[in-house]
Amino acid sequence: MEKIVKLESVYQYNALRGVETRHPLITVLDLSKARPMPAQTFNFGLYAIYLKELDCGELKYGRNHYDYQEGTLVFIAPGQVLGVQPKVELYEPKGWALLFHPDLIKGTSLGKHIADYSFFSYEVNEALHLSERERQVALECLAKIQYEVEQPLDRHSKKLITANIELLLNYCVRFYDRQFLTRDHANRGTLEKFEELLNAYFLSDNPHTLGLPSVAHFADALNLSANYFGDLVKKETGKSAQEYIQSKVIEVAKERVFDDSKTVSEIAYELGFKYPQHFNRLFKQRVGYTPAEYRNLN
Repeated sequence: MEKIVKLESVYQYNALRGVETRHPLITVLDLSKARPMPAQTFNFGLYAIYLKELDCGELKYGRNHYDYQEGTLVFIAPGQVLGVQPKVELYEPKGWALLFHPDLIKGTSLGKHIADYSFFSYEVNEALHLSERERQVALECLAKIQYEVEQPLDRHSKKLITANIELLLNYCVRFYDRQFLTRDHANRGTLEKFEELLNAYFLSDNPHTLGLPSVAHFADALNLSANYFGDLVKKETGKSAQEYIQSKVIEVAKERVFDDSKTVSEIAYELGFKYPQHFNRLFKQRVGYTPAEYRNLN
């Protein structure tokens, strides 16, 4: 069985890369000046952001590989497992890395909102591809963070460091919005496949065996992470993936309610609801009437 190395501290990571630890909770590295990462699998206990500048090897995340090209950002959250699969004996990236411990952001604005940056849960093959101008903006943010890390610690350090990390992440939200827009054609194709899969779901035995359709089910079927898929649907439709699925459930339910040979409870079970009262509640919330009232009205 492959050994998984736990990366639990900034000091441990810096030691692995052969660089000095300037701050116990954060590090900013010029990867061209750091020791190469060994070809191993790592379980991160840190947040990590890698700006990859040159083609040099593959990273493996879960079942997926991504062969990075110039100007790519990838985000890793604590608890994620990342394997290095280089083309040569050692992984020798050219670019920058920012890693910080979750304790750094506790009690800060960033700590309160870190879960809003959903791209930390994207798959590696859903990385952010930067234009040259975007790359320069990212490098400027990293330079500001590095400057603060290299200063003697004082009462302003934590606030300034976390504020600059938050600034970088907010720029990345903007850059991902741009990436979704510039890939509109591909995104539309994904939405069309999603709609086909959603329609097929209710024509199959899935509601009986799997229950109500879930975001994770369709993300997996489309080979996307749940967060990336959810963000894509939101950007394209204005609805969350869950809202989109619920709308389809109600659309199908409206048709089936008119089948007088079945009770409302039978229809609820056919759609994948475990409890008919949950079906009644959702239907009334969305339509304004209970299924029985809607049947009688029409």
